[in-house]
Amino acid sequence: MTYWFCSDLHLGHANILKYAGRTLFMTKEDLDIYNSLIDKSEEEQRKFIISQQSLRNMDKTLIRNINERVKKDDILFHIGDFCFRNTIGGKKGEGSLNRAKYYEKQIKCKAIFLAGNHDKNNGLKTPIQRIVVKLGGKIINLVHDPKYADVDYEINFTGHVHQHWSFKRIRKGFSYTDCINVGVDVNNFYPVNISEILSKYCRWKKKYEKEIAKNGGQ
Repeated sequence: MTYWFCSDLHLGHANILKYAGRTLFMTKEDLDIYNSLIDKSEEEQRKFIISQQSLRNMDKTLIRNINERVKKDDILFHIGDFCFRNTIGGKKGEGSLNRAKYYEKQIKCKAIFLAGNHDKNNGLKTPIQRIVVKLGGKIINLVHDPKYADVDYEINFTGHVHQHWSFKRIRKGFSYTDCINVGVDVNNFYPVNISEILSKYCRWKKKYEKEIAKNGGQ
């Protein structure tokens, strides 16, 4: 059995394609509009409505990527923001009306869901805000938002930040912890296993601490 991690699928959430720059899933027409609006005002960008075809492309690919890598008897930890459910009469183009169960039944492996800030009205039934696991010789705190990372642990697996960073050292008082973003936006839209994560983390940590030492510990 292998343990896998991901976060921020945002299934059914059309606008996440714009916010996180998920151009891979956009139709040619959507991509042309998206590129034409890059230097425009936020107001003009908000008016752009992602097509349902682009949304279907994203949902289908993200679910396929999970089922492609994660075996039936493996366990997948999804660390928040699983899907988005729009309300009837809600903002046009924001997302689909599907509830979490619609997507859950398409995922073939065993999944443990942690709550994210978007998992409020989507029907995802999880009371888990954070969880601690021991894997790869490390005790790891899993929590959606890096703001709630716990410095009592060497490593936190987080999400929430999408494409903005993969690794980040967070300091609180005289203590610090390293946050690893397991979100799909920085992992080629696939879940990653513990070996892959720790291998990348070790390379980042070595380079980061070398830079810290070169700068006199600052």
